[in-house]
Amino acid sequence: MFSSTDIKTWAQEAKFDLCGIAPADSFPELRYIDEWIRLGYAGEMSYLARSLRRRADVRHVVPAAKSVVMLGTVYNTDYPYSTESDDPDAAVISRYAWGRDYHSELKRRTETLLDRMRMSSDQPFEARCYVDTGPVQERIYAQYAGLGWIGKNTCLIHPEKGSWLFLSEIITSLSLEPDLPQLDQCGNCSLCLEACPTNALREPYVLDSTRCLSYLTIELRGPIPKSQRSDIGTYVYGCDICQDVCPYNASPAKSTDPVWQPRPAFDKPTLEALWKCPDDILNEHLEDSAMSRAGVTGLRRNIAVALGNSATSKAREIVTEKPGDETPSKRDPVVVDHLQWAKQRLARSLKGRNHSKP
Repeated sequence: MFSSTDIKTWAQEAKFDLCGIAPADSFPELRYIDEWIRLGYAGEMSYLARSLRRRADVRHVVPAAKSVVMLGTVYNTDYPYSTESDDPDAAVISRYAWGRDYHSELKRRTETLLDRMRMSSDQPFEARCYVDTGPVQERIYAQYAGLGWIGKNTCLIHPEKGSWLFLSEIITSLSLEPDLPQLDQCGNCSLCLEACPTNALREPYVLDSTRCLSYLTIELRGPIPKSQRSDIGTYVYGCDICQDVCPYNASPAKSTDPVWQPRPAFDKPTLEALWKCPDDILNEHLEDSAMSRAGVTGLRRNIAVALGNSATSKAREIVTEKPGDETPSKRDPVVVDHLQWAKQRLARSLKGRNHSKP
């Protein structure tokens, strides 16, 4: 029979950067999700409430579970630019979405590890793999598996590798030697709370998703509330601000794995380039990308808002162009609504700029 050490060796061979074992226990942190949902912080993510019982304990997912093999993968690439930009025409995209869709890639790697475990076992065992899709509070189990601690920005932070980490796991009936949990090392630092442009971090360790730019540009379907559109800036998919300012990401681990490198369409794109891209080409760019979650229409909605916030004369020219047959998504009612908002915002900003001239 294999050991926890063997699993960690096989995990490294399967291209995982971190591997730890947590007991399949009902940790006290797992119960906070009830209060979090009651406060309304989940927004329209109703699937969280529907799977609440299962999320409270992995033994509701795999009844015979005794261990959780937690896996971490660094997706930070060797690109010097931050997701923030001084260029008003830059379309800002969260770092995790630059490359290939991590769900499919990490599912394959996690299943490879599980296959290795099954082949090396002299007895059958139960197990299930998940990659950010199952009813599992991954960060909590990752903390108890020693992969890092949950920071004040609610991201998992590793003391050496930082927080640019994908998580996946194997829930199993095997009794494996657990690792020691990581201790919180945020200390008195509050940079992430201070940097959040929407005050989504209501207090340390508490995220109000309904204020988060990632929620607004990814999870929220339909119209973005008008009161929150100006907060989005030129972010068109996700947000990394609270990770950008984290001291543990000052010199984070970097990955040379080709799958996480920025694909050309999402490597420092401009709002103009994305907005003018035909629907069929944009669909091709989103294929096997984490950004497929928003879809072409959702991405158009976000780009329209970003154009309004860019406050440039070029943006004003772009939003007044009539959509061609190659971009039917621009005629979607939700996109039209946000585009009209952008036109009005640009008109006000440019008018105010002209009035300020001597």
